[in-house]
Amino acid sequence: MTDHDKTTSLWGVRLTALAAATALTSLLGVQTAAAQTVVKWMHVETVPAYIEAWEGIAKDYETQHPDVDIQLQFLENEAFKAKLPTLLQSDAAPDFFYSWGGGVLRQQAQTGALMDLTAAMNADNGAWAKTYKPAAVAGLTFDGKIHAVPYRMGTVSFFYNKDLFAKAGVKADDIKTWNDFLGAVKTLKAADITPIAGGGGDKWPLHFYWSYLVMRNGGQQVFEAAKNKQGEGFMDPAVIKAGEELAELGKLEPFQNGYLGANWSQTLGTFGDGKAAMLLGFENTEPNQRKNAGDGKGLASDQIGRFAFPIVEGGAGKVTDTLGGLNGWGVTKGASPAALDFLRFLTSQETERELAAKGMIIPAAANAEEGLKDRLMREAADQLAASTWHQNFFDQDLGPSVGRVVNDISVDILSGQMSPEEGAQAIQDAIELE
Repeated sequence: MTDHDKTTSLWGVRLTALAAATALTSLLGVQTAAAQTVVKWMHVETVPAYIEAWEGIAKDYETQHPDVDIQLQFLENEAFKAKLPTLLQSDAAPDFFYSWGGGVLRQQAQTGALMDLTAAMNADNGAWAKTYKPAAVAGLTFDGKIHAVPYRMGTVSFFYNKDLFAKAGVKADDIKTWNDFLGAVKTLKAADITPIAGGGGDKWPLHFYWSYLVMRNGGQQVFEAAKNKQGEGFMDPAVIKAGEELAELGKLEPFQNGYLGANWSQTLGTFGDGKAAMLLGFENTEPNQRKNAGDGKGLASDQIGRFAFPIVEGGAGKVTDTLGGLNGWGVTKGASPAALDFLRFLTSQETERELAAKGMIIPAAANAEEGLKDRLMREAADQLAASTWHQNFFDQDLGPSVGRVVNDISVDILSGQMSPEEGAQAIQDAIELE
């Protein structure tokens, strides 16, 4: 064999060895990638800064658990609601998703789409469950089974533009009763100021008014009886009166032009642009109005005030009765152990305290509200702490079928297309079909 032949042969051996090593490396790479557990997380979120925060939490977990790949999907409210039901009945279901709780969560559990979390959360003498406020766990428990991991609590209240109130001579502290509120609406209109930003296009933003009026007139006893098909149900005189008061508000034409076609983002933008004096909205209204304002800045925090939904004179409800969310993460039946472990991390006291500090949530984790720095969020948390009855959103608590009717009749009564009695009867008919 010549030296040239020896060199060629040696080079061939090296190439063969290199090819084998490359193939082995490639194979190991495939096996490593295949070994990663994918956790799919579906959320309702549109605020860029908040999306960045969620992604940061996922990356922190992935750094600690390189064998787990957290895949996030963020959707706008209506798109989320439209897509989720189909996904839950398919092989493409997320491991966990944002939930408003209530009847919708219960129905999802009844279809068999959800994992029963009771054993996991009650293991080790309830070690996981005890990391949350008891009311949060109880609110996501149906028929003795826990169907979602608690995440946040919230309450709906009025936000107002301090400058517009001052211009019209309206004082928020003077709005104690429904009649006071109607008087403020009239005063604002007289000053050529649109009183309220309303979102009739999505419908659910206007159901807050009907729901709160039912709560203020009938109190918890009337609502619970109606929900459980007892007594006069939704034909109770207190419910009829709530509709009458809602119709009275509608006759004042308190909303911006075109409110019946406005979605929630546009409604927030109307308030953020200073084109309406009030908005009945969530605890995180301040950052969301900024994002949806025309200039991307909206109203500064110190320009915004906040007050509770007023009482109704002679009504059974209290001003300390609150309407709002009890949100959690619904876990699908096929979720992996890694998904549950990540959920512990995501809803831990430490993580929720950090989210509270960023003004993103009022935590469901025990002792995490101390992280709240934003004034308006802190006020909402204090209101919740003093709540005498915290009621989940009617359209969620009553389930999807009845909830749709609640949203529909709220808009129809406000706009004068339906009488209070017809609205109450529509809900009663819907709940009797359940």
